[in-house]
Amino acid sequence: MAQFTPPTAEEARRTAADGWIWGYPLLENYRTMYPQAVDPEDPRSVGGFGRFRHYAEPFTPANTDVVTPNNDTPYSWAWFDLRAEPWVVTVPAVDRYYVLPFHDLDTSYVGYIGARTTGQEAGHYLLAGPGWRGEVPGGLAGVLRADTFLVGVLGRTYLAGPDDVPALRAIQEQYKLRPLSAFLDRAAPHPPDEPAWPVWREEALGGVEFFTYLDFLLQFFPVLDTERELRDRLAALGVTGSGEFEPAALKPEIRAAVEQGIADAQARLETAKKGAGVSTNLFGTREQHGDAYLTRAVGVDKGLYGLPSEEAWYGGWLKDDQGNSPADASQRDYTVHFPAGQVPPARFFWSASLYGLPQRLFVDNPIDRYSIGDRTPGVIYDEDGGLTLYVQNQQPKDPKQAANWLPAPDGPFTIIIRVYGPDPSVLDGSWTLPALMAGAGRG
Repeated sequence: MAQFTPPTAEEARRTAADGWIWGYPLLENYRTMYPQAVDPEDPRSVGGFGRFRHYAEPFTPANTDVVTPNNDTPYSWAWFDLRAEPWVVTVPAVDRYYVLPFHDLDTSYVGYIGARTTGQEAGHYLLAGPGWRGEVPGGLAGVLRADTFLVGVLGRTYLAGPDDVPALRAIQEQYKLRPLSAFLDRAAPHPPDEPAWPVWREEALGGVEFFTYLDFLLQFFPVLDTERELRDRLAALGVTGSGEFEPAALKPEIRAAVEQGIADAQARLETAKKGAGVSTNLFGTREQHGDAYLTRAVGVDKGLYGLPSEEAWYGGWLKDDQGNSPADASQRDYTVHFPAGQVPPARFFWSASLYGLPQRLFVDNPIDRYSIGDRTPGVIYDEDGGLTLYVQNQQPKDPKQAANWLPAPDGPFTIIIRVYGPDPSVLDGSWTLPALMAGAGRG
């Protein structure tokens, strides 16, 4: 193993800050993976690695697996351990929008199977881990090569409404996962050793224990040439990927410097989040992100596993037109008006979903409506083709306004607009969101 010169306190602080920003997506990913793939007793378990858990019913406030959930495209979760061999993903012919986006341990996307990228035909796709150089079997529609040995997928498949659930479920059940050996009907390779998975602790994100988790996860993440300098600095701090990092072994002045570095990083993240009102550039492949680790961390914080803009564009409001942040439906009512020709332009569809703060989850309301969009039954457009949404806690008395009501909690909230298959005008910024207009106070 390479020998590294121990860092000074100043160097340790800088490394801890850079390492926390870079490593934050890995820990947030593990925070989700642990209950789903590692802990069989957790109600969120998908049943281990290499198995799908599908959601066919629309999400409600009772669903808390992921923040800012959507009811446009119910989820299909799965996790893969690629240390022993690749896996084969099989999809049927699909008559609707869908996407299976595979992400590395740091949430960078490996590749996509779906309506936009690979079409709607049936096919087999190989998912291979770092360094795999085996022979690719014939008859495959594509190969996805990951940079980490642990990979996840949060698939989405279009749901037209409650009556469409049986048809959606029939499609989801045809998403198949098999180890390559099973696909080829050959003997399976010797299984890798079972890691000593650390139990997830929420406190880890804000303290030196962060690097204990990061050190464990790095054993599944071979060093990339583009990240060697940072990985070397982390190794000098003791975060080598051995899974043996021990905060108690740090000298007091170095531990204090690491704690300061973590605080520095958290402050940088909070500052960066304030300027991120839309999803452009927040999510994507490793090539798309490059070394913009802070941008990736912002995306993870604002919407873990968000899709890249070319797949689905996300927007929202950091404040209303009067500068109030966040918007608060206990204080006033709101409207969103899309002028004629400015309704979100989408190849597939669009929706606006509302979440209570700070949880960023759906909130109970009397009509069980958590989002509104171009597929919502009964929505009334203006005579000129424009559209006005009414965002408030109490149902409007006017029937037209009630038809376009997006219920809000009696308190702070946020709205996320999703545009699936966005028009180029969305991606280049020539189409923009209208303001969230605050009405008179409710007091």
